[in-house]
Amino acid sequence: MGSVTTKTHVNGLKFVEIDTDLCFATIYLQGAQIDQFQPKGQQPLLWVSSADDYQPGNGIRGGIPICWPWFGQSQVEGFPQHGFARTTQWDLVSVKMVNQVAFVTMELNVKPEHRNFWPHETKLQVVFELGSKLKVSLTNTNLTDYPISLTQALHTYFPTSDIHNTYVSGLAESQYIEFAKGPYAQNDDLVEFTRETDRVYTNLSAAQVITTPEGRIVVERENSQSAVLWNPWIDKSQRLSRFNDNDYLSMLCLEAANVLEDQVTLAAGASHTLTTTIYWQN
Repeated sequence: MGSVTTKTHVNGLKFVEIDTDLCFATIYLQGAQIDQFQPKGQQPLLWVSSADDYQPGNGIRGGIPICWPWFGQSQVEGFPQHGFARTTQWDLVSVKMVNQVAFVTMELNVKPEHRNFWPHETKLQVVFELGSKLKVSLTNTNLTDYPISLTQALHTYFPTSDIHNTYVSGLAESQYIEFAKGPYAQNDDLVEFTRETDRVYTNLSAAQVITTPEGRIVVERENSQSAVLWNPWIDKSQRLSRFNDNDYLSMLCLEAANVLEDQVTLAAGASHTLTTTIYWQN
C-alpha cells in the first residue's frame, strides 16, 4: 500500500511525502513546489542544488518552481522575479490515491500583502498526479467581471550527469528569443549546451526529449505554445544564490510556459490549465 504523509523540514517548511509502489516524491506547501520525484526502479526526474538550504521565504533552487502571475522580471520595478506564487504558502486541499497513483491538490489564495502586485480576484490551483509519470496541472480562474492577462511557467529542473553529453530534441521549425534578441529560427532539431543558454521558444511541438547519459526524458506540454530552455553555464553560476559554482554541469531547465505572445488572457469567469507531463522513455 502507498502512503501520503505531511511532514515538516528541520527549517520549518511543511511538505507532503508520497511513497507508493510507483514512485517517491515530496511536495512543499511553500510555492506548491515539488522537489523530488523518482519512479520506482528508475533515476530521479528532478534536480535540486545541494547548496539550497530550504529557508522559508526562498523558492527552492530546483524541482518545479511555479512562476506566476508573471515569468521573469516584472515590468514594474521592485516586483519579485517570477511572481509571488513560488514563495507563498499554498493550502493543501486534498489527497487521494487511485490504483497506487497519488493525486495531490493545492490552492493559492492571494494574500492582502500581494494586492499591490496582483489586485485581481483569481483562483489558482495545482494538481500533482504521481505515478510512474509526473503530471502537473496549473489551473487559473478569473473571478472578476473583466479580462485579465498573465504569464506563467512550470520551471522544471532536470538532472544530468554531464551537460556536455546532453541535448534536447523536438525543437525543429520553432523560433526563439535569447538575451532579448531575436526571434531566431530553430533549424536544427537538436540543441546542445556549450555556453549560457537562456531561450524562450515559441511555435514549437507539444513534446521534447532530453537525452542524458542516464537515458531519455520526455517532456510533454498542454495548453502551452511556448517553452523555456535554460542553463546558466560558468559565469552566471557564480552569481546565482543557492547554487554551487559547478552545478551547471549537472542540470538544465526545460519549462512548460505561457510567455511572450503565448501569454494567457482570461475572459471574466474563464479558466485555463497549463500542464506538463514528464517521464523516462523506456
